[in-house]
Amino acid sequence: MLSRIAAYTFSAMALLAVAFHMALALGVPWAELSWGGNYSGRLPGPMRVASVASAGILIVLALVVLIRADILLPRWHSLSQKVIWVVVAYCGVAVLAHTFTPSKWERIVWLPVVIILFITGLLVATR
Repeated sequence: MLSRIAAYTFSAMALLAVAFHMALALGVPWAELSWGGNYSGRLPGPMRVASVASAGILIVLALVVLIRADILLPRWHSLSQKVIWVVVAYCGVAVLAHTFTPSKWERIVWLPVVIILFITGLLVATR
C-alpha cells in the first residue's frame, strides 16, 4: 500500500513539474524559477526546447515508478526492477543540483519537489 501511495505522490509531483516546463515552453515568463535562474522573463527558444525535453523525461520517470508499483503495464514490471534505480539516481542528482543552484527561487520552489520525488522513488524502489 505504501508503494502505491508513494507512486501516486511521485506522479503528482512529476506532473506538476511537467506542467511547469510546458508552460515555460509555451512562453510563460517564469524563467527565473528554472535552469539555474540564468534567464528572466520568457526562456529563449533553445531553452524552451530543453523544457519540453525535461517534461518528457519526467513523464518517463513517472511511468517507470507507476510500473514498478504495479499500477500500470504489468508486462514491464520485471524490467522496472532495474530501471527504477535510474529514476532514484536521477532524482538524487536533481536534489544535489537544486540544493546548490545559484537561484534562490529555484531552491525555494523546486528543491522540496525534487526531495519528494527522490524519497517517493526510493520508497517504490525498495518495496
